[in-house]
Formats: sequence, C-alpha cells, structure tokens
Amino acid sequence: MPRHSTFRSRWPVILLMLVALAACGGAPGSPGPSGGDEGRIQVVTTSSVFADMARNVGGDRVAVTSLVPKGLDIHTYQVTPADLRAVATADLFVMNGLGLDDWLEKTIRSAGNRAPILKLAVDLPGVVLLPGDTPDTQNPHLWMDVSNGIAYATRIATALEAADPTAAADIAASADAYAKRLSDLDAWVRDRIATIPEADRRFVLFHDALPYFARAYGLTIVGVAVEAPGQDPSAGEIAALIDRIKATGVKAIFSEAQFPTALVDQIARETGARVVANLYDDTLGDDPVTSYEALIRWDVDQLVGALR
Repeated sequence: MPRHSTFRSRWPVILLMLVALAACGGAPGSPGPSGGDEGRIQVVTTSSVFADMARNVGGDRVAVTSLVPKGLDIHTYQVTPADLRAVATADLFVMNGLGLDDWLEKTIRSAGNRAPILKLAVDLPGVVLLPGDTPDTQNPHLWMDVSNGIAYATRIATALEAADPTAAADIAASADAYAKRLSDLDAWVRDRIATIPEADRRFVLFHDALPYFARAYGLTIVGVAVEAPGQDPSAGEIAALIDRIKATGVKAIFSEAQFPTALVDQIARETGARVVANLYDDTLGDDPVTSYEALIRWDVDQLVGALR
C-alpha cells in the first residue's frame, strides 16, 4: 500500500470540514501576524521537534502549534479535523520537506492559506544530501546532525523576522542564544562519541533515520531493517542483514520509540545483538525527551551506553 493512501482516502472528508470552517469564520485571511494570542506570530509546524526549535528562536513573540503530536510517526500522519483551524489561521508554516512531511502542502492549498511555507531541509547551504529510501529521493533527517539543527534555527529566525519585522530584535537575540547552546551541544556529542572504541562505532537501525548523524560524528550504519516505515522487508532482505551483522560484529540494533519491535527482536535473536528501542528523531517524547536538545542528549546516551 502506498505510504499516504489512507490520507488520500480521507481527503474528501477534510475538504468538507474546511468548508465548514470557512462558514464559521475560520477561513484564512491575508498573510501576516494575526491579532489573536496577544499579537504573536502564529506558527504551525509538522513535527514537535520543529515546534520546539521555533519556540526557542521566537520566544514570547510566537505561538506555536505542532500538527503531529509527540510520539506519532510524521511519515504516515493523517491530518485530523482539529488540525484544520490552526492551518487556516497560521502566519507561518514550518516543515522539513524532502518527502518527510509533504502532506502539509496539500492541506495548506486546500485551506487557501497564503502564509509562507518554510522548508527547513530544502537547499540548505553547504549540505550534501544523502540518498533516500527510493531512487531519486534524499534522506530528510538532516537535523540529527546538530550543525544542521543550527542552520534550521537560523532559517526559522529569518522567516519569523520577515513575518513580523517589529519583533526582529527580540527574535535575533533569542536565536543567537539558542545557536550558542546548540554549538555547545554539538561539541558535547563529539566528546561523548569519542568515548566509544573506534572498532565499535557501527550499528544497525530500524529505518534510516540517522545517516547525517552518523556522517557528522564518525559512526557507521551497517544496515537498516526496513527501507521506510510501513514497508516490510522480504525474507531475503532480512537474511542478508543478519549476515552483515554477524560479519561485522555489530553490538546493537536501534529503533525509535514509536515503532514496533517485533522485527528487530527477531533479528537480534538470530545475531545476538542487543536491541535498544527508545531512540527519538522525528518526534519528542515524555520527560526527559521534551526538547530538541534533550532528544539529542538522550539518543547519544543510548548509543554510547550500548556500543561502549
């Protein structure tokens, strides 16, 4: 089944609800900061990770809504009626792009909102994109390299300043402080990864969510269990991955907290590798994984603990 077939099947219902919103006065107006929420810039993001970035950059000048609740899979998210009013009244949309959350664009077009759409990962200066899970696509998980997270924050700041020039000084100050924290975080990640013996800096993933992280911090991804969430591997693909794990001496298989573990548990039984199924990347979680910074720290601690 195509990844977004369930979303397409629900689209007529969503269109009817958009009409109902317009009849109730919820249709979008012209771009620019709305008068509600004490005049703050109304920002709608796809992911709770990007919502946290926007709050840190915008501070008191923004009101931020994440469409995808924490703990849910952004790849296969289905827009709900509760999302539609936020989409209709947003001043700025923040998404990743590169196929991760392109469902947002269809929602915005149908809502008729003309507010700017910021695609954080598209044409990010200085970044060489890595291949995605199908031909002619790119892996979208750039923010897992903290240096790219800093670039995301810079883009968000520029978009917010354009949305409300009167808030530019406050936004610039918040963005500078946030960038400094992220720079310190990047250095911390490098120090922690350096404690893993070089021969053990390899692992297997449930799906390919950490290639930019691995490239930035000197790790090797030996393989993935699924090419993309919702796409089950063949028996031959599983057997080939088991052979690679045995041949390379991989110690651990990592998966995100929102995904089932049956497949990686099966592979672990065949190889003796340890399963660590509590990573985060596309979504925040419960305490202590309540911010982008905390997400990075949590994942690094899990990786180091399993590989060292």
